[in-house]
Amino acid sequence: MNDGPAKASPTLEDVAREAGVSRATVSRVINGVRNVDPGIQDVVRRAVEATGYVPNRAARSLVTRRAGAVALVVSGAGEDEAAGEGPQAPFRGQVLADPFFGRITTGVVGFLRARGMHPVLMLADSTDARKQVVDYLRQGHADGALLVSTHARDPLPELLVGAGLPCVLFARPARPLPISYVDVAHRDGGALAADHLVARGCQRVASVTGPLDVLASRERLAGFQDAMARHGHPYVPAVEGNFTLESGERAMAGLLAEQPDLDGLFVANDLMAQGALHVLREQGRRVPEQVAVVGFDDSSAAVSSRPALTTVRQPIEEMAAEMTRLLLDRVDQPDRRLTSVIFEPTLVVRQSA
Repeated sequence: MNDGPAKASPTLEDVAREAGVSRATVSRVINGVRNVDPGIQDVVRRAVEATGYVPNRAARSLVTRRAGAVALVVSGAGEDEAAGEGPQAPFRGQVLADPFFGRITTGVVGFLRARGMHPVLMLADSTDARKQVVDYLRQGHADGALLVSTHARDPLPELLVGAGLPCVLFARPARPLPISYVDVAHRDGGALAADHLVARGCQRVASVTGPLDVLASRERLAGFQDAMARHGHPYVPAVEGNFTLESGERAMAGLLAEQPDLDGLFVANDLMAQGALHVLREQGRRVPEQVAVVGFDDSSAAVSSRPALTTVRQPIEEMAAEMTRLLLDRVDQPDRRLTSVIFEPTLVVRQSA
């Protein structure tokens, strides 16, 4: 049975009529040209929804030479590369378990979605995986890389810079490198923790650090120790962890064995702080009455801990969104100068300190 001629697919002209703008303006919005007024972008997007217009992405890519996607790359040492290089968790498990990476993804996805783009998640935990990332970008499957590098000797930032590929790094590079990045003022965060513990009257304070081959871990510890020294505490015992809950448990058990009268603790991330709270509870130490605990990140682990964790907040979602903005600016203007954006930490006071 013939129901009549098939209805023609909506065109750019249909969208332009619906939006009350020119065809060229519609084309610029759909092709991701970024100097279009946000109000006009919203009008065009509503018109696209109203008409049911579906952009031909293959044709669009031929015109713009853009993939319309970016790679979100988490790079670090896998099990095969971590041997002999200090405390490292199996890489894939660490990425999937740590709420830190989930918050980065949330910030990236939120920023890209509003622009009709999506990230491609890539885990680079070996030499072969890093080569795949570089090849993927060189072949034009993504317009650039948002790189979260978790390993101090990770060669991927240098490989991407050397290949001339657009890239922005989450956290200052471990070695001087011509690359844009976002970061938080880690030393200031460590100082916030020290000031809070001292204000609570803590006298016998210690720290659980992250891996000390990671720049952020060293910066958080240095900021904490410097502030404690200003408060008249010249020595702060520290035990190294690897940002996992289990390493926080081990470090806490070791600290209590060496310093049973401990009354204040700064932990370099919330997962390790959660592990420390487990051990304190098992050993009958009341938090915060006997031991005050401050974490770092303000992740979901801080809220789910018992008691809820006082922590230094780094605005990860906002940092991830800014990292994405910097990358898209770089893609649009390859000669744009490199830049860094440093966010300020804040203290979130809950029940643990």
